[in-house]
Amino acid sequence: MALIVVITLFACDANYKDKQRLSIKDDQPLAIGKQINLKYTDSGKVVSHLLAKSLIDFSNYEFPYQEFPDGVEVHFWEDGEESTVVSDYAIRYSATGMIDLRENVVLITSDSLVLKASQLYWDQSNKWVFTDQAYQIKFKDGSYNDGARFDSSQDFTEFLSRKNAGVQLIEQQETQENAK
Repeated sequence: MALIVVITLFACDANYKDKQRLSIKDDQPLAIGKQINLKYTDSGKVVSHLLAKSLIDFSNYEFPYQEFPDGVEVHFWEDGEESTVVSDYAIRYSATGMIDLRENVVLITSDSLVLKASQLYWDQSNKWVFTDQAYQIKFKDGSYNDGARFDSSQDFTEFLSRKNAGVQLIEQQETQENAK
């Protein structure tokens, strides 16, 4: 008897998923959300907080993604330190873990680094950020860098910039030590 109940439950579940898939038109999203306020937690602690005016979920597509056509604001916490990123448009590809932020992208890290770009890609799987567009980065010491494109680890400890100009502030002590 128990075996029949289990088989029936699994058969119903598969049948329900097939009906759900058939009820969605091929070119339609799975869901549309308004005024999104989403918090991700890990071990009871909030690690990120996403705010968006709208979300269009295409996770029913063969290459699933979520689109934020009216922009996104995301707050991240690591070791109690907050970083924030905002953009006028965003898209997240579920299968690859790639996020594409576009138009007026501003990233402010916990250590006061400010990055502005017209487009920024974040590869969540490899913990890497990059752009092939113009960008400006300002450091908390006042130095800055304007460039055409860059690749960087998400914590900016490894940073490779191309076609750039800027100002680097060097402490006087380092200069005197190098002169000896």
